[in-house]
Amino acid sequence: MLAGIAAPVLLRMKKKGDQLKLMSHGRDMAMAMNNFSAEYGSLPDRDTAKAVTEKTGSSLNLSGDTANDYFRQLIAAGFARSEDPFWAKTPYSPNPPDNNMTGNEALKAGEVGFGFVMYGFQGLGDAKPDRIIAVTPLIDAKGEFDPGPMDGKAALVCLDSGVKFMTIRPDRKVDVANGKTLLETGADTVWGSGVTPVIKMPRKR
Repeated sequence: MLAGIAAPVLLRMKKKGDQLKLMSHGRDMAMAMNNFSAEYGSLPDRDTAKAVTEKTGSSLNLSGDTANDYFRQLIAAGFARSEDPFWAKTPYSPNPPDNNMTGNEALKAGEVGFGFVMYGFQGLGDAKPDRIIAVTPLIDAKGEFDPGPMDGKAALVCLDSGVKFMTIRPDRKVDVANGKTLLETGADTVWGSGVTPVIKMPRKR
């Protein structure tokens, strides 16, 4: 009987610990993003991939279009010293990264738990401090979230180093402002008009 009572409590404590770790990772990611933007004039995008390679001579592959590829620019540029900031425990990233960041090993499939939120193909350096840059745990690039890993919560990382935990709705989306979901644009949304936010999914195993 006691074991039956203790098990759910221990599970909740473990998930709480995962959330605290995720908050720390989110802060580290936001710091790396801000430093990157100050150096390259933009958050990671296709143009900065070329600039990073030219400036650093890095041999890391920066040419892809997944969250792994865009986050890898932060490692190549020297603003992320480990793979940890990009990891969250999800079904597609169940185990922590090995922090082998050489060659094809840097942020390989399964070592990234966050999706990267971009304006189309642009990172844009003039974003507001509360700009959402990464989200987890995702189901797809349409902004649908998996309620399982974090007790029905989704984590949103902002440029100001804040990590917000939002309740996942029955339709698997989250309200981020004024009843509007993550990818909605126009009046009363976090993006406003004239912007097309997209989610670059992590590379799955």
